[in-house]
Amino acid sequence: MEQDLTAQFEASRPRLQSVAYRMLGSFTEAEDAVQETWIRLSRSDADSIENLGGWLTTVLARVCLGILRSRRSRPEQPLDHEPEPEGVDLEDEVILADMLGPALLIVLDTLAPSERLAFVLHDLFAVPFDDIAVILDKSPAAARQLASRARRRVQDNDEVPSASRHRQQEVVEAFLAASRQGRFEALVSLLDPDAVLRADRAAVRMAAANRGRGAPLLEPEVRGASAVARILVGQARAAQLALIDDTPGAVWAPGGTPRAVFAFRVIGDTIAEIEVVTDPAVVRALHVQLL
Repeated sequence: MEQDLTAQFEASRPRLQSVAYRMLGSFTEAEDAVQETWIRLSRSDADSIENLGGWLTTVLARVCLGILRSRRSRPEQPLDHEPEPEGVDLEDEVILADMLGPALLIVLDTLAPSERLAFVLHDLFAVPFDDIAVILDKSPAAARQLASRARRRVQDNDEVPSASRHRQQEVVEAFLAASRQGRFEALVSLLDPDAVLRADRAAVRMAAANRGRGAPLLEPEVRGASAVARILVGQARAAQLALIDDTPGAVWAPGGTPRAVFAFRVIGDTIAEIEVVTDPAVVRALHVQLL
């Protein structure tokens, strides 16, 4: 029975990973949320769960909501019964907001946790408002209003300059070339001054095990263009350009099989965030296309 439950969970992992990433904007935090969901499933009475997929989504969303609230980046605001646009059935409308590119994740960071959850679940994953309401402990009408308010903020936001995919690819290619050639100043110029480098636990362990072979000391999070450049200068020799979930990035893929993913968030002409992912389950769940 335990093996069947594990198999069912692993079959759901790619979707859970995708939901968590859009909710949290970080592959490493997303994987933590997915693992916490598995822990809660393993401790539950699985035989009593009628809809495992819905149960997993609900639990994952609650875990992500807790993580978002712990950041306290934007306080929750009371609902004030704002009118919805006339002539549009928002219950049936699922906008393809993920087509906005990496800038969407920056915009989502400006939303309150409940707004972000309602928007991501409904507009990106078509979760009904009745289900979202249960997660948020609100009425379906309130959940719908949260998504509507978030949708307007996403559509009206013009503060974050978004680069085209072609420009994103050019920036990533330039960064990889500068890293291979050991050009520290060039790396710094391609990074946002407040750039962040994040690495999952597997990547941190791998770097520590390979310190004797020239691998840099890798920490879970490093901030600042110079600090990030010091770690990555000279380190991209085996990296290949790739699309990671349709966004330009890089992979280490010996024999054509991705073993490490380097996800870039390019805003304008600079790199705001790099995430190093080597956990096999997470890498398998990502859509990787070598270029």
